[in-house]
Formats: sequence, structure tokens, C-alpha cells
Amino acid sequence: FMACISSNEKTPRKIIRKVARLATRYNSKFFVLYVQTPRESSDRIPLASQRHLLNHFKLATELGGEIIQVQSPHITDAIVQALCIGRPALKYPSAILAMVHYRNMLEELAQLGIDLIILA
Repeated sequence: FMACISSNEKTPRKIIRKVARLATRYNSKFFVLYVQTPRESSDRIPLASQRHLLNHFKLATELGGEIIQVQSPHITDAIVQALCIGRPALKYPSAILAMVHYRNMLEELAQLGIDLIILA
């Protein structure tokens, strides 16, 4: 199983816990993917977001998960390459643009014959 997380405060914790439970139930490994965009590069990310992200990584490793960090300006492209399970937390203005990228990602996964399971 794989979960895609952000530096958001609350949502990633829920996703990590759900994926950890699923992995335990199916006696399998799980991975946590974080796609670092140029907006969240190490010299630009706010300290609070850095703390949240480190706490998410710590939680995932404590629950037996493995962390994968990828740098990419295109989140959906990085997700497609890593095959992810998760749901982004979206605000309305950015939701419309994000949904276009999300639809493109789903179409690309379908062409590859990959099933996407979304946990909320």
C-alpha cells in the first residue's frame, strides 16, 4: 500500500493511520510518498509545515511504513510514477485546477491498467 501526503497538519495523519491499518490487515508493507514541489523546497517551506512533515514521517516509520520523498513541480506526475493511495485536501479556488490534474492522473492510470483506491 502507498499513501501520498502533504505538509498539511491533520489530513496526512489520518491517511497514514488508515493505510497502516490496511497494511496490517493484509499483512503487507506500506509506503508514504511526499512530493516536494518547488514551493515547498527546503529554503521556502514554513517552519510549521516542516514540523508537520517531520511528524508525519515519524508516525509512518513508527507504524512500520517506509518514506519516499520525491522532488517534482508536478505532483500528479510524481504520483502516477509512484502509484499512490490518498486524497488531497483542497480549497475551492485551487480545487477546480486540481481536479483537472486529478482527472488526467486517473485517465493515465486507467491506460496503464492500474487501480486507484482512495482513502478519505
